[in-house]
Amino acid sequence: YATISAINLDKGDIVWQVAHGDTPDNIRNNPALKGIDVPRTGQAGFNIGTLVTKHLVIAGDGQMTTTPDHPRGAPLRAYDQATGKEVGNVLLPAPQSGSPMTYMVNGKQYIIVAVSGGNYSGEYIAYTLPDNS
Repeated sequence: YATISAINLDKGDIVWQVAHGDTPDNIRNNPALKGIDVPRTGQAGFNIGTLVTKHLVIAGDGQMTTTPDHPRGAPLRAYDQATGKEVGNVLLPAPQSGSPMTYMVNGKQYIIVAVSGGNYSGEYIAYTLPDNS
């Protein structure tokens, strides 16, 4: 299952590691696991692409999931670069299908990500980042 790891390249130590992505519906809703609190596992497969900004690591889930916290969708997540703590997410209408990119216009930073899959034909979606991200 997918993880995102921060590695200190001077020492080779893992600084932090996080399960990336919600537990897939077919696992979380499996009758054999009823009554068991399954923590966030990440998702099978590999991460399509990760973007690093001044303070954030940004990556989208590779599968559509439904959780008590959100309807069916695939979150684009932002993690604190220093700690790995998830600091925000937005629900995408389909899984990330290309590496996120960033650009600036008039001093404002934007993130753009390609999404597609299933019945969703695909598009690019752009978001603004808070200042100093």
